[in-house]
Amino acid sequence: MTDFVAVLGVGKGTWTNVLKLAARPEFENVFLIMNEWTKNNLKLEKQNVHAVIIDSETSVGKIRDSIASQLKGKAKGLEVALNIDSGTGKEHTATITALMRLGLSFRFVSFEDEKIEEVSYDLHLSAEESPLD
Repeated sequence: MTDFVAVLGVGKGTWTNVLKLAARPEFENVFLIMNEWTKNNLKLEKQNVHAVIIDSETSVGKIRDSIASQLKGKAKGLEVALNIDSGTGKEHTATITALMRLGLSFRFVSFEDEKIEEVSYDLHLSAEESPLD
């Protein structure tokens, strides 16, 4: 089973898909990265859901270090499922670099049509297929 990591920001209406993903039985552990306000306004009901508390007002480096120290030794395996639908760019950068610092690879997932959608699936494009041209 894969662990799931997601940013849960304070943005209005951004929790729905993240929490639907967090409730899925496919994930052994769920790590929700959030600030203190979010923790106080969210009821974590499943035993495998863990809050990773950050101070969103500090620097990206400090947020990254906080996430890495709270996840160290807890995320199982070499890869996690990752969702950054909620949160800020600074929180996203800190989360991705914390996972990299821990040596974890990640695959982006989203919740579409009542199922988990692996967004980063099949990204091996040849130069001729590149969407950047």
